[in-house]
Amino acid sequence: MPSVARKKTRKPEKIRSKVLQSEPAALPSPNPTHLLRCRLGLIAATILCLAPFLGKPFNIDDPLFVWTAKQVVSHPQDPYGFPVVWYYTADPMSTVTKNPPLASYYAVLFGSWSKWSEIALHFGFLLPAVVVVLATYELARELSVRPLLAAGLTLAAPAFLVSATSVMCDVSMLALWMVATMFWHKGMRSGRHAYLAIASVTLAACALTKYFGACLIPLLFAYSLFRQRRLGYWALYFLFPVAALVGYQLWTKDLYGAGLLLDAAQYANMVRTGDTPVAAGLLIGLSFTGGCVLPALLMVPWLFEKVWIATGLAIAIPGAMVLSWDVFGIFKHMPHTTGIFLTVWLFIAGGIFALALATRDFWQRRDADSMLLCAWVLGTFLFAAAVNWTVNARSVLPLIPAISILISRNLKNTEDNMGPRWIIGVPVAASLAISLWLTSADASMAYSARRAARMVYSRAAEEGRKTLFSGHWGFQYYLEEFGLRPIDVSSAESREAELIAQPENNTNTFVFAPESIASTEPFEIDVNLGISLFCRELGAGFYSSGTFGPLPFAFGRVPPERYTLYHLRMVPARQ
Repeated sequence: MPSVARKKTRKPEKIRSKVLQSEPAALPSPNPTHLLRCRLGLIAATILCLAPFLGKPFNIDDPLFVWTAKQVVSHPQDPYGFPVVWYYTADPMSTVTKNPPLASYYAVLFGSWSKWSEIALHFGFLLPAVVVVLATYELARELSVRPLLAAGLTLAAPAFLVSATSVMCDVSMLALWMVATMFWHKGMRSGRHAYLAIASVTLAACALTKYFGACLIPLLFAYSLFRQRRLGYWALYFLFPVAALVGYQLWTKDLYGAGLLLDAAQYANMVRTGDTPVAAGLLIGLSFTGGCVLPALLMVPWLFEKVWIATGLAIAIPGAMVLSWDVFGIFKHMPHTTGIFLTVWLFIAGGIFALALATRDFWQRRDADSMLLCAWVLGTFLFAAAVNWTVNARSVLPLIPAISILISRNLKNTEDNMGPRWIIGVPVAASLAISLWLTSADASMAYSARRAARMVYSRAAEEGRKTLFSGHWGFQYYLEEFGLRPIDVSSAESREAELIAQPENNTNTFVFAPESIASTEPFEIDVNLGISLFCRELGAGFYSSGTFGPLPFAFGRVPPERYTLYHLRMVPARQ
């Protein structure tokens, strides 16, 4: 009988990783020389863009972080154990600040030996900015075919470049956010526990640099669950950042009588409830998204068909009318001009396109990576527009790398639709030019505050009179460095003031009854660069939309920074 050959049955391969159920095909190995050149080029480009601003004076909330860092030097276990006059009275720093202290601990590395030099501190905060750009490139290598473009778009975004010239915690938090996301993504792809462990530690550091960083925990958890379809050993790595936050809450409650993590959440809810209506916040959020992530607007022709572009522009018109005409009665000092309407319209349209890009990417691909990017963008937008105490560029900042990656992986074929490939660099260059222009305007405002402080100090020394001041940010920092004190309405010292200096473009200032004023001495400092990020007359409220305006920045003639020296007869009244 003829023999019958038996078919050998192949046993199913065992799953190689205890973390992953499945693993996508490996990416092709890139040329190491090309990778090195790209990374070095991105580092050089980031430093080149930020180096001109290393000497920028401290501005906006920078002083809060510097003062905390100085406290850490002498009392490292009690970072907020000192009083500060940031509103109208001297309050504990623990009740004033709404950020965790890790960025200030980092600042100690550069400030403690340099006598808190602006150059040294800005140099130290160059590193987080470089890390953001490089981590965007690395993550985009796994999510798109144009990683260099994604990194370039991140660098060119106005919110990133301006924020990177501060010593606040925002860019540092974003750097840790990007590193944690990058390593978590690598760990889920490869099944390597070392990557997940690095991501877990970085997650904790991210949340302790800025409270918004804690949002990355549910984001990566949802991404992992969507990818794996069930819980696995990977879920255990979330225990460390959660434990770190719980520990921070208990530690600060023991030190200051209230856990600062929940205190910040309660503050945001309290201020938001009585301030901006949700509908207005969503519209302002769209405007800030479109302006802060300017490449999303400038690159629309490469991303959407003409009919969808026209639709987005049409949808933005009613929102622009509502904000520019101040239907909600929020921006009482903002004029209703055609220029403001057009800028609001374009920025709202840009915000619509950015959110539509994230939604479309998930709808078309429906995989874990698209889910990660979509949730990243939409979650950050909702937090900035409807949860945070105010809409500002610092809250929009975290979605910039995600949108940049989405742009890089959704571009149409430029050869067939938009001409030669080099033309795609035009909107990137345009966005970078506007960002540098805006960053120069921000620096100009910071320099004007330091110059005004010097002028006030010189006048006080010349007259020899009891001099106090109101107003905060950099103006307060430098006057305190000169030895002058801010008005504290609960202090007897304020009732003895003979001369008070006060800025106009500031917060928590005072009004004076006419009978209390002996004479006034106004002076101005020119800051007109044709663009502004914090000006009521132009509707620009980069650092806080509040009463300043629905735009992250605006074009036009910028009024000078105005200051007044008040010669008083009696105690000022609170504004």
